[in-house]
Amino acid sequence: MRKLISLVLVIALAVSMLVGCGGSGGNDGKKDVKVGLIMVGDDTEGYTKAHIDGIKKAAENCGISDDQLVWKYSIPESDECTKAAEELVAAGCTLIIANSYGHEDYMNAAAQKYPDVNFVSMTGDYAAVSGNKNYFNAFTRVYESRYVSGVVAGMKIKELADAGKIPAKSYTKDKKVKVGYVGAHPYAEVVSGYTAFFLGIKSVYKDVSMEVTYTNSWFDVDKEAAAAEALMKDNCVIIGQHADSTGAPAACQKAKDNGTVVYSVGYNVDMLSVAKTAALTSPTNEWSVYYTDLFKAVLDGKEIPQDWAKGYDADAVAITDLGPEVAKGTDAKVKEVIAGIKDGSVHVFDTANFTITGKNVDATKKNVADIKIDKKGKVTSCPIDLSHFDFTVNPPKLIYKGATKDALQKDGKNTFFDESSLRSAPYFSLRIDDITELQ
Repeated sequence: MRKLISLVLVIALAVSMLVGCGGSGGNDGKKDVKVGLIMVGDDTEGYTKAHIDGIKKAAENCGISDDQLVWKYSIPESDECTKAAEELVAAGCTLIIANSYGHEDYMNAAAQKYPDVNFVSMTGDYAAVSGNKNYFNAFTRVYESRYVSGVVAGMKIKELADAGKIPAKSYTKDKKVKVGYVGAHPYAEVVSGYTAFFLGIKSVYKDVSMEVTYTNSWFDVDKEAAAAEALMKDNCVIIGQHADSTGAPAACQKAKDNGTVVYSVGYNVDMLSVAKTAALTSPTNEWSVYYTDLFKAVLDGKEIPQDWAKGYDADAVAITDLGPEVAKGTDAKVKEVIAGIKDGSVHVFDTANFTITGKNVDATKKNVADIKIDKKGKVTSCPIDLSHFDFTVNPPKLIYKGATKDALQKDGKNTFFDESSLRSAPYFSLRIDDITELQ
């Protein structure tokens, strides 16, 4: 009997070693893996901290030790990225990841130079058309959690409006509540995000108008704070953001403490530490989901998806804890909306929920061609050119030719812009009504 029990234990132990993130690769396969990590910031900056946390969690999930991770922190979007990649190859890394959009060209060049090394450019947008089989892009469907964070903001606006607590100066001439948004750059990623946030608000409270101001930097505490202050000076009652610091939430808390009616929706991390009553929530990425998928593919010797994009369907996006002053019923509403996104009954960019008037889409600069709008302002066609151009020259130079595909899809009677399905990186760059980009 003891021999039988021992045999069973041995078999169980063997199975446990084969099952899990490493699959049939076993411990030897895990020891061979060395991952190079090029980070645009460090753990003091929200966006990079979210990546660092996700990578470490995924490594733990997959049995990859700390000494198999080689970190390069605060690498700018310049030739410094090339240098970092070269050093990581020399260190024996066979998988190299960069986390910023501006690293993309340098990572692509490195992929061409080192065909035996896999390179992943997070948030990049042309791996699938580059022809480089060892070059990959990935991004979450964070627009989904931005929409949900907009629902949280909309609930608060409705509560304030119903209670008569929104100052008269915070309404436009046509009685719409003013909302502000601090954006980093006028890229499709930011446009997609702020539009999703705005549509989330409108799903709860329709009479809103939003102003977007750009800092032209992903991370700048002072600029983000100043942008938030300018928006509050224009009497915006909610300040959202697609920028990586705590500058805007901290500015909102200071103004709120001095009597201003204002609330903050952050990004990447919980902002309650700097905006204890002003912060409502933050949309965030659960990067460990992607990195676990990536590490598992590498360990198992399986194909890496060249364009990876998942959202609430894989719990790859979320919102952070709700702040103490969210509207009553917010938690239940959030759960309802997330369930709708998961089951397909809620589409973030449902064309029934926004209009576009005038020819305000620049097909050349915004990568959108031949958009069609009916007499009611509804988008009926939105072809997306998936080619990659160099826009630093005039006219733009074609680098990689991609197909042109229509981003609109139908789900029964509903038509919606299907974001992050034609490629992982966002390509929604339509300028919809009631949102104004400030210069």
